[in-house]
Amino acid sequence: MHQVRLSREDDVDGWREAARGLAAAGVPGEKVLWQVGEASDDLFGGAATPLPSGGTLRVPKAFLGLANRALLHAEPQRWAMLYALLLRVSRQPGLLGDRADPALRRIMALEAQVRRDLHKMHAFLRFRELRDAEGPRFVAFYEPEHHIVRATAGFFTGRFTNMRWSILTPKGSLHWDGAVLTEGPAASRKDAPAGDPVEAIWGQYYKAIFNPARLMTRAMLSEMPKKYWKNMPETALIPEMIAGARGRELKMIERSLSAGVASPETPARTSDPPSPDTVAARRSGS
Repeated sequence: MHQVRLSREDDVDGWREAARGLAAAGVPGEKVLWQVGEASDDLFGGAATPLPSGGTLRVPKAFLGLANRALLHAEPQRWAMLYALLLRVSRQPGLLGDRADPALRRIMALEAQVRRDLHKMHAFLRFRELRDAEGPRFVAFYEPEHHIVRATAGFFTGRFTNMRWSILTPKGSLHWDGAVLTEGPAASRKDAPAGDPVEAIWGQYYKAIFNPARLMTRAMLSEMPKKYWKNMPETALIPEMIAGARGRELKMIERSLSAGVASPETPARTSDPPSPDTVAARRSGS
């Protein structure tokens, strides 16, 4: 049995190096035990066989992109699943085009869930301002579903380059001082600030731009499920705004009608329709 110890839950590089040597040597998937950290899951207590290294292995570039994201999933068997797919793809490069293949579809589903998790972290992470001896520092707490924290570092350092910030999550933390990115241990919500003075202003702005006539609750919940609400300051206002949406919409329509403006349900006509006599005169050319 070949035992592979990966350094952490998102050790994609470690997996690729080990998988390349194993696959090039033709080691079947059932002969490989993938583990993270020092804990041993080998119930049979067998001695580990040294890992093969080197060898040539060619796979489509698309497989690498698929693997890089799917391996960030929280699925415990992802390492073995991707290795089994790697063995098949190395023998059948066209396999990636077979969307009916059950194993490939399962891996693609993992990859899609990771991409969605990345998108949600980019969109829904909220910083709160603190102050220390060096000035303002912005701290955010977020709960990703998968092991994506390090994968988001480039996005946040690029977008908030001139800020000092910390991102705290149960899967690890990131700290940026404006020049150097460092990593820290896992954190809980109690480690993050509860709020800051700017949130009240942001809440007023959020309420001001809310348009009840465009409220689509189902679509909103599809894009922003309630599990994200607890870490976003503006979402505390959503139940109140939803509850009063219909009343506000009716008031908007009433005001527009009283001002001589047509409501959204009854578009205004640019002019009165021509009379029958006028139409007849136009047709006769007179």
